[in-house]
Amino acid sequence: MELILGGLNALKVFVASLIPIMGMLVIGLVCYLEKKQEHRQILAAIEKGVPVSELKLKKAEAKKNNKTAGPGWVKDITEGITFLVIALGIGFVFYNLIHMGPMPFALLWIVPIVFFGVGIGRLIRGCMRRKYEKQPTEQSDENTSGTPSLPEQ
Repeated sequence: MELILGGLNALKVFVASLIPIMGMLVIGLVCYLEKKQEHRQILAAIEKGVPVSELKLKKAEAKKNNKTAGPGWVKDITEGITFLVIALGIGFVFYNLIHMGPMPFALLWIVPIVFFGVGIGRLIRGCMRRKYEKQPTEQSDENTSGTPSLPEQ
C-alpha cells in the first residue's frame, strides 16, 4: 500500500511540474511561428522585387512608433527573474522527490543551483546597466540648442 501512495505522490509532482513547462512550450511555439511567418514575408518580398524596407514588419513598426521593448536592463532583469523562478520550480520538484524515497540522482541538484546562479547574475547585470545606462532627457520644441532661455518679463 505504501508503494502505491508513493507512486501517486510522484505522479502529482510530475504533473505539477509539467504544467508550467507546457505553458512555456506553447509560448515558445507561438513566438517561433510568428518569426517564421515574418521570414516567409521577407523572402516573398525579395522574390517579387519589393524592397524589404517597405514591408510592415513588427520590429520596424515598433522602432517607428518608439514602442521598443525598453532599455537593455529591462531584458536582463526579466531574464534574471525568469531563471530564479525556474530554479525554484526545479528545486521544489527535487525536494519533493527526495522526501518520497531515496534519490539516486543526487548530482541533479546542480541544475537548480546553476539556474539560480545565472538568475542572480542577470539581476545584478540588469541593476548595474540600469544605473549606468543613459536616461533619455526631455527637451522642449522651443529650445533645442541646449541653452536655458530667460523668462519673459
